[in-house]
Amino acid sequence: MASWLAALEATGFAQALRDSVWSYPLVNAGHVLGVALLVGAIVPLDLRLLGAWRTLPLAPLWVALTRTAAVGLALAVGCGGLLFATRATEYAASGLFLGKMALVLLATLNALALRRAGFDPAGVHGEADKVPPRIRLAAAFSLAAWLTALGLGRLVGYF
Repeated sequence: MASWLAALEATGFAQALRDSVWSYPLVNAGHVLGVALLVGAIVPLDLRLLGAWRTLPLAPLWVALTRTAAVGLALAVGCGGLLFATRATEYAASGLFLGKMALVLLATLNALALRRAGFDPAGVHGEADKVPPRIRLAAAFSLAAWLTALGLGRLVGYF
């Protein structure tokens, strides 16, 4: 595994990205934008599923915010993969990074399971008790996982 990571770092692409005055900061900005879209969509959606803003219909929020979160996740993962290539051995040895990746995987699987659960957000009109307990549990896990992954991601740059 270490040899694969070192080879990834040694590729011309990773070296060029690492040494670029413009490309690395732009890719980093793309990663930050992706995370912002993802977390910025997930937090209000999870809070709504947990009972906040009961006067707001859930169905249109669900449609808009799940799509926004999906675009954010794709952008964050794509740009994050490019950033990873520049310091693969260092990141792979970081417990903070590995914890972040584990949470991103679990939170993404949780979101996919929630989509497949057959929950119909159109049936929720201002009453939190109409959101099934298993959906509220998934929302609570999602909120905790994404916020923790966000925090770990910020710490990776400092430790």
